[in-house]
Amino acid sequence: MRIADSTMYDNFLTSYETSTASMQKTMTQLSSQKQLTEASDDPLKASKIINLNTSIDQNAMYGDTIQDGISWNQMQDSALSSISDVMLRMRDLIQNSANGTNGSEVNSANKAEIEQDMGQIVDTLNTKYGNKYIFAGENTTTKPFELEKNAAGDVTGLKYNGTNGNLSRQIADNVSVDLFADGSKFISNSDVGASAASLGDYFNNVVTALNSDNKDQLSGTLLSDTDAYRDNFVNVRTQIGALTNRLQSALSRNQSQATNLKESLSNEQDVDVATAYSKFEKEKLTYNATLAMGTKIMQTTILDYMY
Repeated sequence: MRIADSTMYDNFLTSYETSTASMQKTMTQLSSQKQLTEASDDPLKASKIINLNTSIDQNAMYGDTIQDGISWNQMQDSALSSISDVMLRMRDLIQNSANGTNGSEVNSANKAEIEQDMGQIVDTLNTKYGNKYIFAGENTTTKPFELEKNAAGDVTGLKYNGTNGNLSRQIADNVSVDLFADGSKFISNSDVGASAASLGDYFNNVVTALNSDNKDQLSGTLLSDTDAYRDNFVNVRTQIGALTNRLQSALSRNQSQATNLKESLSNEQDVDVATAYSKFEKEKLTYNATLAMGTKIMQTTILDYMY
């Protein structure tokens, strides 16, 4: 059976194009280190890669949110630690002012320092994280705390300009946490147990007692109220610490998930270089053999069929 030259040429061209395309594809994989160059190469695998990349991006976003929450809490913890120390100093000064042997100069100095401490407490409660106030509730762009003073410059109260809400943050699929931000928790005595109706009233009572040299009040209710409001700051700090622990555990899970997702993505899209190079060498042999065969076919003339 004789095969026409055109048929041999067509078969040669088909083999040549197939070998060239296969070798070119492997070369591209080796240079890009990726299994797919186009989605049409393997639509199912391409879909998996797209979904994995989406999951990795989303996981990274959650990780940033968790880390931001931890930093937010650490800023609050530092602020409340400072306030706790200031409250202890105020207690010492109030107790000292209740001493009947003190002269007016000592009490005046104590009052001046105590009002400075009140100002420091307010300044600390107005701490910012980035451009957001950390104890302003949901109203993070407005300065939350403001000392109220009379014409003589004495502290008479404390105004809160924030809200009584916290800040919700999503840290995983269908998982959210509330970052503490409700500065009103420091104002009201509903959970404090102090005789003063609010932190502002407590400030006012301290200044009033110092002005009138009320020893009984300084050594009695004001000391207990100082302890109560300081304990309240400590209790809130404890709650924030518990939330920080939860966020740190969530961050650890997030990082483990990120590692797993990246490994899965690598399995789907990255090339096994050793295997791909071995395949390329075989394809190169096939390509060269095809070229050699084509050369022989192209050189055939009518004389090759004559005896």
